[in-house]
Amino acid sequence: MAHFAELDKNNVVLQVVVIANKDTLDENGVEQEAIGIDFCKSLYGADTKWVQTSYNGNIRGQYCGLGWSYDATTDVFLPPKPYASWLLDGSNWKAPKNRPEEGNYIWNEKDLNWVEQS
Repeated sequence: MAHFAELDKNNVVLQVVVIANKDTLDENGVEQEAIGIDFCKSLYGADTKWVQTSYNGNIRGQYCGLGWSYDATTDVFLPPKPYASWLLDGSNWKAPKNRPEEGNYIWNEKDLNWVEQS
């Protein structure tokens, strides 16, 4: 099965659909993303935008979900940014300070620091 993400005008994932592998194959039996995109457009409309995602994370960093975004520059899917202060580290968001290794901590955006939970 092949998985495709529909994107809005800001490259945010609206839905992820599953199509049969046969609907992505060229005349030589080789999977082609463009063929899968054309198939999705035939089902959901020519004006829709699609990008293939991989359930096992083989392409585009990781499997995407609703509300994720597609970064065309790095060709990866990104989960929603958890806090305004967090920075992109590859295909994941990272706090501006490292989380302490011991204890149960949550991020406090107001203080821009980790706070231990009791």
